Amino acid sequence: MKHSWRVSGALLAAIALQAAPVWAQKGDAEAGRIKASTCVGCHGIKDYSNVYPTYRVPTIAGQHEAYLTAALKAYREGQRKHPTMNAQAGSMSDQDIADIAAYLAKGGDKE
Repeated sequence: MKHSWRVSGALLAAIALQAAPVWAQKGDAEAGRIKASTCVGCHGIKDYSNVYPTYRVPTIAGQHEAYLTAALKAYREGQRKHPTMNAQAGSMSDQDIADIAAYLAKGGDKE
């Protein structure tokens, strides 16, 4: 016996939305501009180095949005270890992260 499967476009769209990765949440760059003020305090300073332990703080404006989202979520979840970043990302919602990533990916204040 042969079965015929017919799936509506609406059902396919619902399945796709459920399967979409969390990092694909749409960010609002303008909201991110306000939320990223703490981020640019360190990551927006050219050639900035942390005092202790001493290391160069990377400039993150212009990074790929998906990378920024994944990094912030990893800090929030404790998968990436850095006390300051864990504390900063720890209170961020998925929407906060999406907004900040959208803003920074567009170049931050360099827009």
